[in-house]
Amino acid sequence: MVQAADEAKLKKLLKIVVVGVLEERSDLVREALAEAIEDLGMVEAIKEGSRSAPINRDTVFRILRKRR
Repeated sequence: MVQAADEAKLKKLLKIVVVGVLEERSDLVREALAEAIEDLGMVEAIKEGSRSAPINRDTVFRILRKRR
């Protein structure tokens, strides 16, 4: 069984490691946050789409071509 002192040392060490990784690899944090935001946007789009009337494939592609 882990003693309280060992647990406290382990917690402190883990915090140091996590902070070090975040400082050295901030790009990973940015990527993770960007992906999470994209996922949230996709969830909202799916919810909105489920509340709207269906449209055919040709209509979708026509709309997408106009946005270019």
